[in-house]
Amino acid sequence: MSQAILFTRHVNKTVDEALSQYNYDKLFVLTDTNTRQYALPLLGDSKAIKDATVITIEADDTHKNIDTLCAVWLELSTRHATRKSFLINLGGGMVTDLGGFAASTFKRGIRYINIPTTLLGAIDAAVGGKTGINFNGLKNEIGAFNPALAVIISTRFFATLSRENLLSGYAEMLKHGLISNPAIYNKLLDGDLSTPDLDQMLQLIKESVNVKEEIVKNDPFEKNIRKSLNLGHTVGHAFESLSHERKKPVAHGYAVAWGLICELLISHFQVQFPIDTIRQLARFVYENYGAFPITCDDYDHLYELMTHDKKNDSEAVNFTLLADIGDVKINQTANRSEIGIAFDLYRELFHM
Repeated sequence: MSQAILFTRHVNKTVDEALSQYNYDKLFVLTDTNTRQYALPLLGDSKAIKDATVITIEADDTHKNIDTLCAVWLELSTRHATRKSFLINLGGGMVTDLGGFAASTFKRGIRYINIPTTLLGAIDAAVGGKTGINFNGLKNEIGAFNPALAVIISTRFFATLSRENLLSGYAEMLKHGLISNPAIYNKLLDGDLSTPDLDQMLQLIKESVNVKEEIVKNDPFEKNIRKSLNLGHTVGHAFESLSHERKKPVAHGYAVAWGLICELLISHFQVQFPIDTIRQLARFVYENYGAFPITCDDYDHLYELMTHDKKNDSEAVNFTLLADIGDVKINQTANRSEIGIAFDLYRELFHM
């Protein structure tokens, strides 16, 4: 399950060097409509990419579905891809998730590399081997564990990102700080997100990716400590699903940021996570991400959405909680009443 993580400021050279290690008959590049326009031209000096066949899908998470997956399979088949062919996923988490699953299943599996073009993709989706699509209104309901042979991370792509996209990735970095150690976490809280220096951010990105990489190495199939990476996601995915139902979709990282607050509140009740640390993070999140609007009328539906989470193995909702920064407690549960109290306090912290 190991994969090479390559950090570079010279992405064309790194891509060619990485691909030179493999023998393949055909090279394909999967992009979405945005990355074809903005990211693919940045690979214009790559000799390998010049000979590749480009497959383009519609952008955004609403298209991470079975129809798009079938379209990628059909394109690979029509263009006579074989088991010796190679796929590069050039895009954010939607592209690397769907492209990784397409590669994992086409002809029972072809090799692939991820080149994340968003901070969120670099920090989270592209690393660790999770692939998949959304299904039946649920996030990542269908998928497989199958890591890319390599992940090439360059901040060159991030210069094209909006502030919203950068913030979305930064939320996952905050999560990695919370589950690792106070030194990493405090550096992230001190970060200037109004005018971020991408070269300076590269070191923070390395530290964040290394946190995830070490966890995945120790638990590739999420049987134990890899569950720590789910912090903020049980509630976050419910917020995200509700936002899509409302036809006002929020970015994944924003939902995770709000989910972190709710799940740290549950951590406070269950395992005594410090309330002052929650207040400090809540101020940071509110100032940078705002708040996801909910009322008590939403609680039952949010709870129902959480019961569909893949991490559940009983009637209760399963959570990863923290006793303190770096002190992870996996396989914790909370009932409907406890989750409702967390929502009440979340609304109070965010002045709803």
